[in-house]
Amino acid sequence: MEDLIKSAEMKKILKYLAWAILLLAVFLAIESLSAFKDLRSTSQVYNSISVTGEGEAVSVPDIATFSFSVSADAKNVSDAQAAVTKNSDAIFAGLKTLGVEDKDIKTTDYSVWPKYTYTQVVCSQNYCPPGKQIPDGYTVSQTVSIKVRNTADAGKALSVVGDKGATNVSGLTFTTDDPNKNINDARTKAIEDAKVKAKDLAKRLGVSLIRVTGYSDSNLNPSPMYYASAMGLGGMDSKAQSAPSIPAGENKTKVSVVVTYEIR
Repeated sequence: MEDLIKSAEMKKILKYLAWAILLLAVFLAIESLSAFKDLRSTSQVYNSISVTGEGEAVSVPDIATFSFSVSADAKNVSDAQAAVTKNSDAIFAGLKTLGVEDKDIKTTDYSVWPKYTYTQVVCSQNYCPPGKQIPDGYTVSQTVSIKVRNTADAGKALSVVGDKGATNVSGLTFTTDDPNKNINDARTKAIEDAKVKAKDLAKRLGVSLIRVTGYSDSNLNPSPMYYASAMGLGGMDSKAQSAPSIPAGENKTKVSVVVTYEIR
């Protein structure tokens, strides 16, 4: 009787074990199918073609930007600061008469550093000691960036800055207030160019375009042209400067795209 009970219990255990193994096998089969499906979706190789498209957009600059510096030397910091403030305020007032707003006048650097002079110590017959560094006041410098929204007034703005005491002017460039518009226009043209090329290539190959499987683009916009101190504006003197004539020209933006199509 005891042997029969043990045999029944063993059969029950084996039955549960068989169900467990079956469930585990089903689970592993489902996971394997899912893994193969994901692998197929990520590593599937398509027959494809890639084409390059280019687009260009042209705009007339609507703003001019440049920077200027005002510096002064004095025996103490406060006097040097006062001199810089006086000239800077005069420049700001002159620019505002041209319609330059406060939001377009931005200080980008304000520096104070000590000045030194070097004196040579009298040399003896066998030894010449190094010169002495003697404090000789301070230099204060303020650098300001300016945005002129009426490009026709760029030359006048430069003249004002020079007349009112700037010690350096640099980095004049003409650009657009919304450069993304030019880029977007050029990109749209480049994509259309790529579509036309892809359709023509597919026709010549005798295949059909199915869908886009890849895309990249690059901005081929050339570096902006800077008008620097060669116009007589870097290192201002006390003489009044006549307003220079500075044509704004035009800005060109080029975008190149690469589009990949699945074909059949």
